[in-house]
Parts: sequence; C-alpha cells; structure tokens
Amino acid sequence: MNELADSEAMKQVTQELFAAVSVLAAGLLACLVASLPARAAAAAAPASPAAFESPSDNDIPADKFGDSVRLGEQIFREPQIHAAAYVGNDLRCSNCHLQAGRLAGAAPMWAAYVAYPAYRAKNGHVNSFEERLQDCFLYSMNGKAPPPGDPILVALESYSYFLAKGLATGEPTAGRGFPQLPKPPLSAEYARGGEVYAQKCSVCHGADGNGKSAAGKVLFPPLWGPRSYNWGAGMTSIKGAAEFIRANMPLGAGGTLSVQQAWDVATYIDSQMRPQDPRFTGDVSQTRKLHHDTPFSMYGLAVNGAMLGAPASTPPAGTVPAETK
Repeated sequence: MNELADSEAMKQVTQELFAAVSVLAAGLLACLVASLPARAAAAAAPASPAAFESPSDNDIPADKFGDSVRLGEQIFREPQIHAAAYVGNDLRCSNCHLQAGRLAGAAPMWAAYVAYPAYRAKNGHVNSFEERLQDCFLYSMNGKAPPPGDPILVALESYSYFLAKGLATGEPTAGRGFPQLPKPPLSAEYARGGEVYAQKCSVCHGADGNGKSAAGKVLFPPLWGPRSYNWGAGMTSIKGAAEFIRANMPLGAGGTLSVQQAWDVATYIDSQMRPQDPRFTGDVSQTRKLHHDTPFSMYGLAVNGAMLGAPASTPPAGTVPAETK
C-alpha cells in the first residue's frame, strides 16, 4: 500500500515538473521567435572592437579564495537564494550585469571593480567598492544593505576581483558601464515608447511590466511594479536605461533598436509605478529636489494624471528613513 502511495506521489511530482518545464520552454520560445528579426539585423551589423576577456569559471582556484569566488557568482546569479535577507524584489544582479557580470557594455563587474575607490555624486563622497555593492542591494534589489564585512559582500568582492584579473586599477577601461548614446532625433515620448514596449519587450517582460515566471521561478524580470527596482536605482535614469536597452535589448539582439526607440521605451518604462526611494523625506517634491533634480528622472512628475512617487500609490522601499516609518 505504501509503495502504491509512493508511486502515485512520484507520478504527481513528475507531472508537475513536466508542466513547469513546458511553461518555461514556451516562454523562452516566444521570446526567441519575437526577437528573430532583430537577431538577424544584429548578425549583419559590423563587429565592435574586442573588449577585455575575464577569466572563465575553469580558472577559479581550488582553494579558500576560490570558494569565496564561487559563492560570489552564486549570489550574483541567484541572490534570492544566497542573499535572501537583503533582497526585496524579483531581480538578479545578472539582469543588468549580463552574462553574470562578464559582458562588456552591460556594466561588467571586471570594469566596475578597477574603477573604485571613486567619488560618487549620489552620496557625495569617495566610495569603496564594498559601498557600491551595498547600494545595489538598497536600490536595485529594493532590499537593505549588508553590513560592512558581511560574507555576502566579501564573496561578491572576491568574484569581481577574480573577473578583473589582469586589469589596471584606476585606468579607463573599454566596455565599462553602458555605451554612450546620442540624443534622439525627436524628444523622447511616452506614447511612442509604449508602442515599442508592446512590440519588442512585452513578450518577455509582460504587458503589465511585471515579468514572467513559471513554477515559482522568475524567467524574465519585472521592469516596474512592486517587485522591481525602486526609485533610488540607477536604472530609473532615462538616460542610463536608454543606454542599457540600446546596447543589450532585446536579449541577444542588442543594438537593433534605433536610438529613438531606445530613448522612447526607456521613457515609457521609467514613467511607471515602482517602489519608493529609500531616501524619501516624507515629501515628494522635496525628495525630487534633493535626489532627482534632473531631466532624466520622472520621480515627482505627473504621468497620466498620477504623481510618480506619491505615497498613496507607491509601494514601500525595502528600507526607509526612520522618521517615515
């Protein structure tokens, strides 16, 4: 009798697993088919100069340092599993730092590591690389910053240090950040951006911008909504988002959107509701003046009759100033 029950349970698990894999395969196939024209155009485009090539996983040493490097890569790929206490949304580090932080033009970690220490206007002082990682958790992951020296930060630093082997510290590095993007021929426009999003982005990220999941696993990240990056993240800069999109999206077909399309769709994405800026003072206009006083931020501005960042319609940040709790 127990053997029969075990057999039925195994059959049920197998059926559920098959269903999850089928959903995953269907989602991936839909994104692949949708991007075929763009991929063909990308293949025909002239090749860019070779960038720095980071060491492969096969080069990770079999010692204590190697263990830390491997943990760092695991955190980078699956922070909800390996750094759950500090993550407040459905994003992975590798969603913006593509190919697990290795891809030039997609904010590679090898280029970021050798750029620090560096002054950042965002917080008005020279930052260590560890401080920069803390900000990623606070803003992009809508979570909270691990304390200095935390094993999670140490592992991420080890991984980035490993990837940067052979690069000079403090020297300009080709492939760092996102490629600069010229101004669009026409002023960036929300309505046109919505059309680009529907045609080029929604098949993977969903018409509602909340991403795609199967069997509890996020396949494609949310670009807005309560489970996306908050208003303090760098990707809320329309300029930064446009540069990333133009170089890297649709996934596997970067460089196929026009400059105009990249600016328009970035404007559309960054004009949506998302979690509050952790630096929120309790007043939207004051927070904009202090932290978003740029034409590239939509925070504190009205879109479709609603003010972005207004507390009544804005999900909470992972951490907020004590006086607003």
